[in-house]
Amino acid sequence: MVTFFDPGQMTARLVLETPVSEPDGQGGAVLTWTEIAAMWAKVEPVSSVLAERAGAQIGTMTHRIWLRFREDVAAGQRFRKGARLFIVKLVQDPDETSRYLTCLCEEEAR
Repeated sequence: MVTFFDPGQMTARLVLETPVSEPDGQGGAVLTWTEIAAMWAKVEPVSSVLAERAGAQIGTMTHRIWLRFREDVAAGQRFRKGARLFIVKLVQDPDETSRYLTCLCEEEAR
């Protein structure tokens, strides 16, 4: 079944970043992020969960991000929109036509 999606809804400008481990000079590594591409996308909230851990309330927001099909998007990367960060948890081609991707993401709390 072909998924209908209006590309005119892709109004959010996102930057796709991938993690890179760099040696810290002491035998360990420092995680940095490298920009891969900037793109237009649709960001839609999916759910929010508020939980208590160690006496503190922790909130998690999940989002579905729609973008044009790309081969280089994978779980573990992230999207940046200004100061907001969306960690990619799952990537799928919703109708297997290589037109669009949907990414299930968690917004990183800052």
